[in-house]
Amino acid sequence: MLSFFFTESGKAPMANLTSSKKDIRRISKSTERNRAVTSRLKTLRKNVVTEPTDENMSLYTSAIDKAYKTGVIHANKASREKSKIARGAMSAKAV
Repeated sequence: MLSFFFTESGKAPMANLTSSKKDIRRISKSTERNRAVTSRLKTLRKNVVTEPTDENMSLYTSAIDKAYKTGVIHANKASREKSKIARGAMSAKAV
């Protein structure tokens, strides 16, 4: 279970309804997945910033597209990040 599901006493909340119990399990699984995706995005962004190669940029943009497609990040954030990387690539090539 995730730490934000625990109460002050350190115990997980006790759901009464079966559907609520299922929701808690479902949400914790999706949160774990989303955290893994956002962590990977951060790592790829750091790789692009430190070493802006074409391979790193294509990996990062494809990861952004996949995160948007699966609903982990918003469409505007995906567009903004891709635009930021493209501007950085253009300035890096100009130098």
